[in-house]
Amino acid sequence: MGQIHSVDKLTDNKYVNLYNVKATSVHDTTVSYFVASRAKSVEELKLKTRKNTPDGVIIYSIYGEKRDRVVLVRQYRYTLDDYIYEFPAGLVEPGEDFHQGAVREMYEETGLSLEPLKVAEAYERPYFTTIGMTDESCATVYGYASGVISTQAQEDSEEIEVVLADKEEVRRILREENVAIMCAYMLMHFLEDEEAFSFLER
Repeated sequence: MGQIHSVDKLTDNKYVNLYNVKATSVHDTTVSYFVASRAKSVEELKLKTRKNTPDGVIIYSIYGEKRDRVVLVRQYRYTLDDYIYEFPAGLVEPGEDFHQGAVREMYEETGLSLEPLKVAEAYERPYFTTIGMTDESCATVYGYASGVISTQAQEDSEEIEVVLADKEEVRRILREENVAIMCAYMLMHFLEDEEAFSFLER
């Protein structure tokens, strides 16, 4: 196992910061590693706290009386200078339960109401997103969405189109569009499962 010697904070931004980890690998090699994190200080990094507290929440929700459409967002991302399909998602606020965060974020991004499902912990506990670059972890909330799409609560910095996709459209999206990997895996479930969320009961 590697050994960390020091961690230095290199930036001071609101939503994400860069940290430099100085370490020695298990092979006795000097390592200088860069970590992007939602943590606001060295002490809050997961390598210090050893706690996997979710930074964000991802919302996999089904819409419609027939429960035959999935709620997606088509969002412009500066990292790509292009649009990408994702699930509605966002950061969990301090002191907020991630289920509450999911309901809030769903409304803010789409204008829709979310009725979360109660699922086994293994399906909703936080998992790490891109561990080679960041210690960020996200929980997943599943549920049924209802209401009328609205962009009124979106932030001015966001460029989000709400998409209610049926299976045919999901197949097209997976073939032709930029898709976030966590979203893509769940969309594969959406295509294969006869009944929405049946995989949660297996």
